[in-house]
Amino acid sequence: MKRKHFMITVAAIILLLIATVIPITAQQTSGEGTLKASPHTEKQTMLSTIDTEQKLQRFTYDSGLDFEYPDAIRGIYVTGPSAGGEKFNNLVNLIDTSDLNAMVIDIKEDHGNLTINVPEDSPYSDAAVNYIDNPRKMLEYLEEKGIYPIARIVVFKDSVLAEQRPDLSFQKNGKVWSNNKGEAFVNPYQKEVWEYNLKIAKQAAELGFQEIQFDYVRFPEGFENKDSELDYSQGDYKNEDMSNVKRRVKAVTEFVEYAREELDYYDVDVSVDIFGYTATIEEAPGIGQNFPKIASNVDVISSMIYPSHWTSYFDIEFPDKKPYETITEYVKVENGILDQLENKPVSRPWIQDFEAPWLYSGAPTEYGKGEVEAQIKALNENGINEFLIWNAGNTYTENVDYTPMD
Repeated sequence: MKRKHFMITVAAIILLLIATVIPITAQQTSGEGTLKASPHTEKQTMLSTIDTEQKLQRFTYDSGLDFEYPDAIRGIYVTGPSAGGEKFNNLVNLIDTSDLNAMVIDIKEDHGNLTINVPEDSPYSDAAVNYIDNPRKMLEYLEEKGIYPIARIVVFKDSVLAEQRPDLSFQKNGKVWSNNKGEAFVNPYQKEVWEYNLKIAKQAAELGFQEIQFDYVRFPEGFENKDSELDYSQGDYKNEDMSNVKRRVKAVTEFVEYAREELDYYDVDVSVDIFGYTATIEEAPGIGQNFPKIASNVDVISSMIYPSHWTSYFDIEFPDKKPYETITEYVKVENGILDQLENKPVSRPWIQDFEAPWLYSGAPTEYGKGEVEAQIKALNENGINEFLIWNAGNTYTENVDYTPMD
């Protein structure tokens, strides 16, 4: 009996397997159904290699504006008042009549104010001074002129936010701390500060800016001598098993990394302004800037390498008087670092078109055509073809040859 039951079970399993492997299909013939057995069609699998070097199509934000990246960016700094005032046309004309091709425009400036018009119900309305009444119209005009737009956003130097939210700042004796220039900073350890600035960056990207340039991505200068006397939160970094120097570096680096990830959807480049001297040391102990770590997380690195801002780093007694020699020596150092990075960014330094009277007891070295061209030539000779020119008042030297190697 058991054997019979076993045989019936085996027979049932075999029939089930046959039904699975050879499906029964019905064909209609003169209204009657006849059964016909047909084997499975063999599945064909096509294999092909994927080119991992080719970028896959991403869903990204489209601002509706179309800018072409120049052969090499050669830009000038433009304040909010200049961008929204009469000076703007003069600056456009300077670019039109030269080999310049880009503007770095303040969207959030050094004090913490937004320079663009925002709605009254915006969380940034109290910080906006509305120098640029219609930023979209300005960008449409730049698109028409073929001028590449870069939005400058000052991050952690922010007196406006510090006064509004002392808990996001550094405090001393119950009051917001400021440096000897009266400037207040907000705390890079605080993720809420990150989000505050990234929302502004996203607005700039939505307007049509092609690159977001973050400045003051650091702690206050000399912070290593002040941190013990200031009250502030270390946020998520409080329990990190590392020195305060390493902790500051970690916070600044992770902000840059996070910012790039958050802006990826907007298909904009991300750049950071950084002190040039950070390339000459392992890491700046107070401000939290580590040159290779920041450079590895951006599309563009913009070192501020003004000759006036160097001491005798390169055995040059008075760097402000030696623009060509100073820039040449700096670039050798920077190139050595960038060449070691797996993800090497574009180098686009800030150079000098201003005088530095604080360095002199008498008349300062004038920075004109020869001095500006000398800096550009030093960059070009060492393989750097992009640059940005700084003049705080946006008064730039005329008749400069911005491509002196051509």
